[in-house]
Amino acid sequence: MEKLKNLGYYNGRYDLIENITIPMSDRVCWFGDGVYDATATRNGIIYCLDDHIDRFFNSASLVEIEIPYTKDELKKLLTELVSKVDTTDTNGETFLYWQITRGANVPRNHIFPENTKPNLWVTVTPRKLADVYRRDKLISYEDIRFYMCNIKTLCLLPNVLASEAAKRAGAEECVMYRKEADGIKNRVTEGAHTNVHCIKDGILYTAPLDNLILPGIARKNLIKVCNKLGVTVKEEPFSLEFLMNADEVMLSSSSNFCIVATHIDNVAVGGKAPELLKKIQDALVEDYIIETNL
Repeated sequence: MEKLKNLGYYNGRYDLIENITIPMSDRVCWFGDGVYDATATRNGIIYCLDDHIDRFFNSASLVEIEIPYTKDELKKLLTELVSKVDTTDTNGETFLYWQITRGANVPRNHIFPENTKPNLWVTVTPRKLADVYRRDKLISYEDIRFYMCNIKTLCLLPNVLASEAAKRAGAEECVMYRKEADGIKNRVTEGAHTNVHCIKDGILYTAPLDNLILPGIARKNLIKVCNKLGVTVKEEPFSLEFLMNADEVMLSSSSNFCIVATHIDNVAVGGKAPELLKKIQDALVEDYIIETNL
């Protein structure tokens, strides 16, 4: 069977993404009522699949959505869908995204619908892994999101606004902060679509896993790599001022394993621990290559 240039899936139907339609009554259209996850794939192998599936099921549980698959059934389905996409032009790589919504109901009603089965969406897009060694400019942006940031929900409007603000400022991402949290003024939380970390005096600092940040899989891998390299890791809150004065400022996500920042609000940052930074980046890339080799 000829492979597709991309793939969209909705409750058992699949086709090109642009050909897939969904009902207006899907609660995602009215409320953003659902959760999602995403990761890179290479050679048909889904990177860190177990970690992503565990987080996906945890997010769904926290918002009381019952996924109509076992973990193994969903992993099998996702792997099958990835295999249907042509990756000739991307060295075998794709970006895999999936989400579950609470279902569909008419008329529109905020309360949970009864006797409604959740809807599963999947997209597979040929895409090369982002350049891990690139350098980005950032802006600071007040974190106006709600207090359930540990759940990977579909309610991403504040993140969209933050991303657009970064674009308009000529930056690639933003560093979000809470004006006051944990007794820290301007406490750094995360980016619009990344976790934020820094290196200071040879130590990796990253925000703790609380309700203000997403438990990133790339963040987890970063900590794992640092432990292997003998780099001390401190999971504790830190301020925007601390970040601005760090030796290196880093971002991580499932498609950007460890990107370094050069500026925040047009002020130069980092650049003081390039050897340690590259050692960490090299180790992350090596882990990806090893885990996705046939």
